[in-house]
Order: sequence, then structure tokens, then C-alpha cells
Amino acid sequence: MILPIKRLAGCLFALTLMVAPLLGDDLQMQLRFQQETKPDSGLYHQQTRGEHWKPEQTAIIVCDMWDLHTCENAVLRGQEFAPRLNDLLKQARDQGVTIIHAPSGCMKHYAEHPARLRAKQTPKAVDIPAEINQWCHQIPAEEKGIYPVDQSDGGNDDEAEQRAAWKASLTAQERNPDRPWIKQTDLLPIDPAHDYISDQGDEVWSILAAHNIDNVVLTGVHTNMCVLGRPFGLRQLAKNGKNVVLMRDLTDTMYNPKSWPYVNHFTGTDLIVSHIEKFVCPTVSSNQILGGEEFAFAADKRPHVVIVMAEPEYETEQTLPQFGGDFLGRDFRVSYLYGSQSDPHDIPGLEKAVATADVLLISVRRRALPPEQMEAVRKYVAAGKPMVGIRTASHAFGLRGKQPPAGTETWEEFDQEVWGGNYSGHYANKLKSTIESVEANQKHPILRGVSREPFPQNGSLYQAAPLAAGATMLLTGTVEGKPAEPVAWTFRRADGGWSFYTSLGYKDEFQNRSFQRLLLNSIYWAAGLEVPAHFDLTKPTPQQRKS
Repeated sequence: MILPIKRLAGCLFALTLMVAPLLGDDLQMQLRFQQETKPDSGLYHQQTRGEHWKPEQTAIIVCDMWDLHTCENAVLRGQEFAPRLNDLLKQARDQGVTIIHAPSGCMKHYAEHPARLRAKQTPKAVDIPAEINQWCHQIPAEEKGIYPVDQSDGGNDDEAEQRAAWKASLTAQERNPDRPWIKQTDLLPIDPAHDYISDQGDEVWSILAAHNIDNVVLTGVHTNMCVLGRPFGLRQLAKNGKNVVLMRDLTDTMYNPKSWPYVNHFTGTDLIVSHIEKFVCPTVSSNQILGGEEFAFAADKRPHVVIVMAEPEYETEQTLPQFGGDFLGRDFRVSYLYGSQSDPHDIPGLEKAVATADVLLISVRRRALPPEQMEAVRKYVAAGKPMVGIRTASHAFGLRGKQPPAGTETWEEFDQEVWGGNYSGHYANKLKSTIESVEANQKHPILRGVSREPFPQNGSLYQAAPLAAGATMLLTGTVEGKPAEPVAWTFRRADGGWSFYTSLGYKDEFQNRSFQRLLLNSIYWAAGLEVPAHFDLTKPTPQQRKS
């Protein structure tokens, strides 16, 4: 007997509830989010919290993992992470997680698919939110931030010749070059016995309601467009009360590095993920379910620079993020850590960030740290990894020999052991000093693009002589009538690692082209990258736009 379509779909929905996979143990999730260091500071601590999710109360929505796209590079990146995503879906499905495939605009292709029929037959929820079937361009929390990328060109990062060839290829396949997708990629098989297919907000909401699901993971593409804005996307689910998260390592953005803020494509994704963590919802990663490491694209070779700021005097919590945003996004992945506003001897997130750092940049002044945080720094240094320090980093973790607060510890020899310096104080602020390069070392890559002519220092001159053996002096500073002091140098540490330190870093010096190049060069050098012969330090930034 052949059953009518509606009756068949009803049977499929009932059968799904009866033969759901055996439920596994709770999912142990680590939700990453960002919280302001203090109200209206505009600075954020990256933090995590652990949650236990019951698989039967959890869903994964796969957004717009189409078979083809207008951008060839987008297709290639999607094909790269799809096998990892498929492994995730299989394991989650086996544990009892509900899988919803949402290839928007492709429902015609799946009209008779059991997973599509199951979605259509799901009883309508009684609490369907208003506007759930509409695209959501912004939620109120986002009004506080500035949208971090310009995607007004559509975000296609194919080069011109590649774009033309790809368009011709799509035409040859009898696809519409402007909308070439017709189905989900075959790299993500849809389980006809358990999964759902829908691109409609009310249907997805009803599926969640039918299974009493509050925990939702969004994965797929593209983070800055469909994953955020679709009727089943992050914004709609977050504003309507679901415990929704983005799977940050199994996604991609439509961002063209030729658009503001002129950064690496993967940095563009990082900026969107950061925006989401601040204003929309937390994020998780695939290894929390699959184990191992987070997924990373093969083309993403960016070294990870961790910038630690905990000093109130020179306002580097403002100048360093601005510097990083202007100059580091092209070739580096950058994380920013700030001292706690409530506890002067705490730097939230330090252990996790340092564990993955390739370059550690320190701008800290006289902070004792909890043992686990200090141990993270000691372990990083002992591993021979590169260090960069500015200004108060010479006395970052020392309290002048005073007893540290209970539950914290100092590193009084940090200057000598890590920088090879000998900080003993500084000249009075009213005494002006002049900076000049050491002639014998002017060909050092860190001095590339730094003025050969003497230039004035904005802040007081630190007294750091004599330097330890293994130091190579690059810049000196002189106060009239006083001996020259070392101002910038490299140091080969006892552990075999390299450090760069400069006592420059006064707020106004971040506007000095020579200081900009010095600091920029030192990070490239520390990361083992070729220091650029030329670097555009004058590129205008478009007016920032509210999303």
C-alpha cells in the first residue's frame, strides 16, 4: 500500500522519536565568551565556562553548506572542513544529538527526502517567536559594538582571473553563476532515519520544541552572513532565549582582504568570531566532541601573537590593540589579554592564551600573579619561545622585593633572565632624551625602516645598563650630560630562546613612524618571519560602520 505523502511524513516523525540513537553521556562543553573588563571600557576579557549538555536536549544546525557557491575559494574552504564536520555529525548523532541540515533555498531538491518530510510534519510549536521567519540583521546588544569587517562587496576573495574562470565553469555546468547551489554538499550525508532538513525559522523552532531542545550549535557558512542572520541563525536563536553557540572552527566568512580592515581572510573570520563572543553568543570548538585539536585551515599559517597588558601608567591597553588592529592582522593571529579591574594581580585567560602563543608580547607593570598564571609564563619562556617587551615589561612581575599578596608570586629576576636588562629606574620626566641607532647594528632586520637620524623620546629615559652577555644593542638614548642608556636590544636567553625589549612605549610614541616600525619589525623577527622591506603605515582606514 502506498501511503499519502502527509501520512508518510507523520509516520516518519513518530518513528524518529521511537528509534532515536541510544543516548550517550553528557556533552562536556567549554563555552568561550567575552566580557568587558569594566562597564563601557570597550576592552574585553576572553573567558570560558563549562556546561554539561544532555545529547537529547541538543541540536546541531548545519547552515548553507551548499554544493557550489559564487566564490570558488569559499567552495574550497568548505570542502576542506566538511570531512571534519561530517565526523562531528556522525558522533553527535550516535550520542543522541538532533541534526538539522539547513541548505537555504534548496528545499525543492529534497522535496521527497525523508528528512525533509520529517521536518514538514513536525507539529508546529505553540511558542513560535514573532519574526522567526525573517532575516535578522542585528540584535540590540550589537549596537554597542562596531561591526569589524566591510563585507559590502559580498566578501568574494577570488582574484579577478579566478573569478572569471569560475563563472565560466558554473555556466558550463548549467548553473546560475549568481546562485549556483541546488543542494547540500555530498561531503555531508544526510541520515534519512534521524536527521531533519529545513531552511525555515518556524520549522526549525518547532523541531527544537518537539524534542525539548534548548542547546543549539550553529556550524557551516558563512559566519558573517547566513550563520548570523538566517531565520534559524545565531541572532534569532539568541534573542529568543535558546542556549545557542557558534562552532568557531567549523565555519568560514565571506570576507575579501582587499576591503577594510585589510587583513588576512582568516583574521577576518577571527574578528567576526570575536564580535559574536562579545555581543551575540558564546562559541565552542569541534574537539570538545571529537577530541584532539581544533580544526585549522591548511592555508592559515599565521603565528599567534599574545599581547598581555596590565599597566595603568602608559595606557597600552588602548595603544597596543590599536597598533595590532592597524598592522598585525595581515600576517598574525592576535589575542589581547588585560589585567583584571578588580584584582591587580590577576590577568584573566592568561594560561590558555599563553599555551598556544608563538610570540608573547608583554606590557605589564609590577604585578604578582597566581601561581598557575606565573607558571604558564615560566613554562613558555623555558620552552625557548620568543618574547617581546615594551616599557614597563622590564619590571613586569617584580614588587621591588616586597612580599607578594597571599596566593600570588613574583618573578624578581624577570628583567635579567628574560630581557637581559638591568632596570634600576628612570631619569626625571622633564629631562628630554634623544634616541639613535647603534651604527654597527643598523643592518639588523629590527631596524629596517627605522630612522637613521636621531629622534626625540616622548617619555622618560629608562636606566637599564649594563646589559647582560648575549644582548645586542640596537638603539640608545641620551640625556644631556649623562652616559647613553640602552633603549632597544635583542637577547639570547639561557634557555636558548630570543627576546626583544625596548624601553620605548610611551603613549605618544605609538604615533612615531620609527617606533611603529621598530615594534612591528620585532614581532616579525620574533615569529621567525621575514621583516618586510616596506610597510604601509599611512593606509587610511574607512569610517567605521555600525552593523
